[in-house]
Amino acid sequence: MSSAFSPVNHRHGLAWLVLLLSALAGAYWWWAVGRPVTLPDAPSARIACVSYAPFRKAGETPLDPDAFISPERIDEDLRALSQRFDCVRTYSQGQGLSAVPEIASRYGMKVLLGIWLGSDRKANEQQVRLGIATALKYPQVLRGVIVGNEVLLRGDLSSAQLAGYLHEVRAAVSVPVTYADVWEFWLRHPELAGSVDYLTIHILPYWEDTPVSPERAVQHVATVYAKVQAAFPGRRVMIGETGWPSAGRPRQAASASVVNEARYLREFLRYAATVHMPYNVIEAFDQPWKRVQEGTAGGYWGIFDAQARPKFAMVGPVTEEPRWWIGWLAGVAGAGLFVLVGAWRRGWRGWRGWLALKLAGIASGCALAWQFRQMLYACGDPWEWIVSLAACALALFSALWLARWIAARMAGHTPPALPRWLRFGGLFVLAFYGLLLVFDGRYRDFPLGLFMLPCVGHAMAAWLSDRREWSMPPLEERFLAVVVPVLAAVVLVQEAGMTPVAWLWLGLSLLIALPVLAEWWCGRPRLQSQQA
Repeated sequence: MSSAFSPVNHRHGLAWLVLLLSALAGAYWWWAVGRPVTLPDAPSARIACVSYAPFRKAGETPLDPDAFISPERIDEDLRALSQRFDCVRTYSQGQGLSAVPEIASRYGMKVLLGIWLGSDRKANEQQVRLGIATALKYPQVLRGVIVGNEVLLRGDLSSAQLAGYLHEVRAAVSVPVTYADVWEFWLRHPELAGSVDYLTIHILPYWEDTPVSPERAVQHVATVYAKVQAAFPGRRVMIGETGWPSAGRPRQAASASVVNEARYLREFLRYAATVHMPYNVIEAFDQPWKRVQEGTAGGYWGIFDAQARPKFAMVGPVTEEPRWWIGWLAGVAGAGLFVLVGAWRRGWRGWRGWLALKLAGIASGCALAWQFRQMLYACGDPWEWIVSLAACALALFSALWLARWIAARMAGHTPPALPRWLRFGGLFVLAFYGLLLVFDGRYRDFPLGLFMLPCVGHAMAAWLSDRREWSMPPLEERFLAVVVPVLAAVVLVQEAGMTPVAWLWLGLSLLIALPVLAEWWCGRPRLQSQQA
């Protein structure tokens, strides 16, 4: 047989193809997210009402009982919001929020006044007392008083306890009183309808138990709205929350992105204008503190970011990542780093090794840049940054070690065998995160950029290695090689097979696990022979 068709050349040919496609895929992804996407225009730049919480700066959270937002800050926010919105919805009293009605009146805005209810009876009584006092002082500014937000969803109060608070507020104020919750809980507790002047329902297609794609989201809203109206004939129904996150993990067919947020909001406004429904959009500003409770997506429901900058316009194309070229720069930097590290104590010569290092560096640089972009959205406190950066450093270290080995092979050199702990470490971390995704994955992101480096690298190293040098993997490594793909398959089932990212997660799991399983299979006859 000619050497041109030898197994070694065949394996090298496929390895070159993988390296080239990996580099091109990384460059293409960054180019693609920088392309403007054409979307339907909104009927108007003005929006009827928007949820407003001023806790948008670092360290600010309404969960801090000592938190206080100054009237000056609220005035600054409402002055800006009045250019786009006719009304704001608040969720609680105290912490400076009682000043919202007075300040809103200066700019011709109305207010949906929120009274927060929870499981703490004393805190509830204080909220009700403050809310009643504010409603009596500014009745001409208020469109209504919302007593409790998703109390039944959280299980903080029974419907009877909630009804007691509603009756107390209705008896004391002259403006309409309502309660706000996810639409299913209104259907489960129709007895509450007699305690309110109108129903306020939340319809969030992204957060549904069966998430809805952005293309079908507005139709879903229309269907749910009609369903609630049919269940409560003759009663006024308001959508108290609807919107879409601009960042976060995908949930089945629902993908969080700036483009999808703009698409949903524009299409919803077009729909709302045709049926003349009362509605409120969530929300004015991104709320970083929500990431602790709801993952990355929780902090990115704002029409404006945490620095009060609009994320997108209401007309014209929308771009997901205007600074897409940073990914290309990261690829070039990765190529330079891999060549520099690969030159250290190398035992090979020729252009093939250098080219392999450059392609591996481009792919790794683009992948790590993607991961860093995800970290910018997900990481909040210093500890999260420390852990995430340490994980990136370990992934880069593994990729550099693997790239040096692969470059030597591609150049025709036989390098020393890779240490087993390098692959075992990747399997262990992948299994650990896979467990988190399976049992607590609702709010967790898929760190594809982090695991892409070791998974692809170990698969290529196994493909290029000499089968005669394979030995039986340790028991722990074999166990992890079985567990990792199983966990990834469970995640895919949880996502109903509709999330492309979940398919990629399964693919990466197989890339690092299959070589171990192949070595196990090939090592069995050899081990039996040695035992005999």
